[in-house]
Amino acid sequence: MAQVPISTRLTERLQIRHPVICAPMDNIAGGKLAAAVSSAGVLGGGYCDEEAWFEREFGAAGNQRIGCGFITWALRRKPELFEAVLVRKPAAIFLSFDDPEPFASRARAAGIDVFCQLQTRADAERALDCGADVIVAQGTEAGGHGGSRATFTLVPEIADLIAKRAPGTLLCAAGGIADARGLAAALMLGADGVVVGTRFWACEEALVPAPLKLAALAAAGDDTVRQRLFDIVRQRAWPSRYTGRVLHNDFVREWLGREQELAADTFQRERYRAAAKAADPQIAATIVGEAIGLIKSIEPAGVILERMVAQAERLLARGPVIAAASP
Repeated sequence: MAQVPISTRLTERLQIRHPVICAPMDNIAGGKLAAAVSSAGVLGGGYCDEEAWFEREFGAAGNQRIGCGFITWALRRKPELFEAVLVRKPAAIFLSFDDPEPFASRARAAGIDVFCQLQTRADAERALDCGADVIVAQGTEAGGHGGSRATFTLVPEIADLIAKRAPGTLLCAAGGIADARGLAAALMLGADGVVVGTRFWACEEALVPAPLKLAALAAAGDDTVRQRLFDIVRQRAWPSRYTGRVLHNDFVREWLGREQELAADTFQRERYRAAAKAADPQIAATIVGEAIGLIKSIEPAGVILERMVAQAERLLARGPVIAAASP
C-alpha cells in the first residue's frame, strides 16, 4: 500500500512539511534545534532571564524562520523582551502557563500566530476567548511543568470544545508523544498536529549537557516524578497549580516530602547551583517526561522527525500493528 503524506490543517496553515512542532523547552530548544525541525521549531525562551540568549540563538538558527516560546508568568516580569522578539517577526509566539493576555493580542496584531499551551478545559475556554490560533493540549505525561490531566482524554475533550466554539482554531497534542505511534494516535484523537518535547530533548542539537542525556537514556517512564523541589531550590516562583516532571535522582529521594525544610535550607541552593553547573544528574534536574522510556539513542533532530512521520504515515495507512515503532 502506498504511503500517503500526512497533511493536516496545521501543515496547511503554517506551510510546514510535517504536523510536528518542537516544544519550546527552556534554554534547551536553541536556534540549531529549532532550525533542524524546520519552520516548526520554537526557541525555548523560558524564564526570560537573559536577553543575550535570544540574540545568540536567533543567530544560530541562520536564515530559518522559527518561533519563540515563553513561560507567560515570567514574561510579565520582563515585557520589553517580548517586544524585542516581536520585531524579529517569528513564525509563531508560544505562550505557556498563565493567562495569555496581553501578549496574545500584541502578537496577533503583529500578524504572528499565537500558540497557547494549556492543561485544562477551563484554560482552553480562556485561550479561545483570547483568539488563540493554535491550542496545545498538554497532558501530565510531559516533561517539565504541567498539570494533572492525561493526554489521551484531554485532547479529544478540547477537540470537541473547539469544534463547538471556534472550529477555525487548530489543536496540537503534547505530553508523551515521542514516536510514530504517538503522532498517529494524536491525529486520531482529533489533533491537527503534535508538540514534541522529550524526544527532541534527547537529540544532538538540544542544549543538554552530556551527563544528563546519558542518565535519561538509562531511564524508563517509571523513573520520572512530578514534584516542586527544583522550583524551590532554584527559587522559581511557579504558580501552585503546576508541578514539574523530572527524573528521580538522589536529590529527589532526599527531599521529596520535605519541601518546607528545603525552602528554609540556603545551603541546598548553593549545592544545587554547583551541581547544575557541573551537570551532575544525581542532584541537578533532568527534565524529561514519561516518554523517556521509549528513547534509546541520541540522534540528529532531522532524522528523528523524518522517521517519526514516515512510520506514522504507514501506521495510518494500514491500521494498528503489533510491532513496535522505532523511537
